[in-house]
Amino acid sequence: MNITPVEISSAQIAETIKLLRYAGRQECILLWLGRREQGLQRIIDVYKPLQEADRDYFEIPRQGMAVLMERLRTKGLYVVSQVHTHPGLAFHSRADDKWAIVRHIGALSIVLPFFAESSTIENFLQEAAVFQLDSSNRWNEVASEHVRDQLRITP
Repeated sequence: MNITPVEISSAQIAETIKLLRYAGRQECILLWLGRREQGLQRIIDVYKPLQEADRDYFEIPRQGMAVLMERLRTKGLYVVSQVHTHPGLAFHSRADDKWAIVRHIGALSIVLPFFAESSTIENFLQEAAVFQLDSSNRWNEVASEHVRDQLRITP
């Protein structure tokens, strides 16, 4: 399976971490919106959709999905990847598998542990558990030695 890598700037990683931490001690989901450019899925927008959340739960309600769809349409973007936090270790739960927003083959779902409390630009790729959707609609963890092939952070 030939997967198009995701490219995101370190400033966008910093914004991602800031937004996730701002949510406090509850789960939070962000969507990385972008477009395909020069053989990459380039992130253009770090977007926090309207959501309902608790310590171990999040949901984007119908109104949040409607606003997201309008944003995608007017800006000519698509949801490249999703990023969310867990209260403990980073893994992809059954709920994460079932309710993932991104559903295209090769999509990334990134989970940060402990509400991203210790995440930084420098350690983002080490702390994040990165999962990729395959053609059978299964989320598979990307081995740590291959994460940089799928997710590239630029200065």
